[in-house]
Amino acid sequence: QVQLVESGGGSVQAGGSLKLACLASGSMSGKCEMGWYRQAPGKEREPVSRLMSDGSTTYADSVKGRFTISQDNAKTTVYLEMNSLKTEDTAVYYCAVRLWFGQICLAKLYWGQGTQVTVSS
Repeated sequence: QVQLVESGGGSVQAGGSLKLACLASGSMSGKCEMGWYRQAPGKEREPVSRLMSDGSTTYADSVKGRFTISQDNAKTTVYLEMNSLKTEDTAVYYCAVRLWFGQICLAKLYWGQGTQVTVSS
């Protein structure tokens, strides 16, 4: 069983910064991907940034140049550093992980409980 616990959300004014953290624990064969998604009120959940096991990263166009994903050396915690926050970044942010099955990166996503980020003008 995979447990993901997010922290670091909160309220900030536009232009400010926040750093989210997600600690992964439990029985895992190995993580092929860790990432952050977000869901704003009335909108679908969308990917924000993903970190692959080979170190490559992806970012949504809306956050490029402002957000940075990283992980600790133990690869148990993934971070999302968010700078120059905008009101449109307001959402619940979810950590997610995908696991290896042999050499296959399974499509199933394991989710954390989410952490609220609110950006005010």
